[in-house]
Amino acid sequence: MSIALEHACDFEVQLSKPHELGSCSTGTRRIIPIVGGTVSGPLINGRILDVGADWQTVTANGVAELDARYGIETHDGAMIEVVSRGIRHASTEVAARIAAGEEVPTSQYYMRTAIRLDSGHEDYAWVNRSLFLAEGGKVGSTVRLSVYCVH
Repeated sequence: MSIALEHACDFEVQLSKPHELGSCSTGTRRIIPIVGGTVSGPLINGRILDVGADWQTVTANGVAELDARYGIETHDGAMIEVVSRGIRHASTEVAARIAAGEEVPTSQYYMRTAIRLDSGHEDYAWVNRSLFLAEGGKVGSTVRLSVYCVH
């Protein structure tokens, strides 16, 4: 058996100002509203809806645990739920540059997510039977992800 990745699409996720919860038992917590964006690629195209958030925890060792849920409306009217769990980590210097909104090459830090998509639309039933992996990065109030279907 071999695993192959197929580029499905790219997400450009727009964020608004985080709601800081402060230092909690598991780390520094924040809720980052997802307020829109775009999806473009060979398998999925559409827009990201203003209906989600990333419930993020930054651990004591600086690893950001990402836990996002949001929705996509495809160009042909289908609705797709996105459940994305991942991690981001960087050196202290690079993390400060990202936090300042600087465009830092993704080769200088690690950001990966495992994504599950779900849709009731018959043309997108295939997403319910697939796993997705993404790599990407954050620039200012935008997260950019290249999303791959795992075969």
